[in-house]
Amino acid sequence: MIKAEELYAHLLDSRIAGQVATPRENNLSKYAHFARRDPWVLLGLDPEGEWTQDDVLELMARRAGVSPDRNHRQGQDTIDPQLTIDALDAVAGVVARTADRGGSVMMGTGHPGQLIGFHSALGDALEAAGCAVLTPAHGSDFLMHSVHGARSCSLDYVQRVGVVRVYEGAPPSGVSPSAPVPAEGGPAARGELSDPVHTHSPQPVRIALAALAEAGQPRPDLLIGDHGWACGAGRLGVTSIGLADSNDPGVFVAEAEGMVAAAVPLDDGVRPECYELLSAYVLQQAGMSR
Repeated sequence: MIKAEELYAHLLDSRIAGQVATPRENNLSKYAHFARRDPWVLLGLDPEGEWTQDDVLELMARRAGVSPDRNHRQGQDTIDPQLTIDALDAVAGVVARTADRGGSVMMGTGHPGQLIGFHSALGDALEAAGCAVLTPAHGSDFLMHSVHGARSCSLDYVQRVGVVRVYEGAPPSGVSPSAPVPAEGGPAARGELSDPVHTHSPQPVRIALAALAEAGQPRPDLLIGDHGWACGAGRLGVTSIGLADSNDPGVFVAEAEGMVAAAVPLDDGVRPECYELLSAYVLQQAGMSR
């Protein structure tokens, strides 16, 4: 039995919450970029509200626990561990409802080095409860837009969690950047695929959902993810839960506007084993512990 106070202490000890590594300067910069509708920070959203930088700061103070002081411009920032626990409780409710109706689930991450284990633990438990775990468009090639320009990529799944791999070689010829069309010449002409990469892009989840639609299959009942996976799916009407750092305001705006069912504030860059207690807590609260 994981008690809330045990989880609270773990969040502080691991620095998943409390005084986190993300500096205040980075948080404020991302809030300003979100207010300017920078696609890299929007994570696939088209917000309904105006969302000035002050609006974003107020939301992040309320939902993530960052300092609300507009004059706090440099140094360390915080995530409130109680807000993290409250959000994990909300995630547990969403997971339990999905399990009760035997719904389908899809997973994806822009933080493959850290969050695959959290997502896959929930997916495995949902499958054990009778839910289908979907991996659409596996192996699809596409050009992903990023701050570094267009990158030739492939959609892969690790532990059935969607990830992006980059072709480390010559870019493909004849590939539309807006569709997952196989490149001419085959994989050998494009170099080797990298390990899964960090990404904010909503393109992977859009490609996966489009593949389901093209196959005449229904969209998933639940998307478990972060970054563009959570926001991109939520923007298209899929019930989504998203883990989000204090410099990822898009996930919290998506929650505020009703496009994400639960946004969990946490540092998304600590050691992957540190998230094991969080997924175990969610499954315990959902009545799905093994």
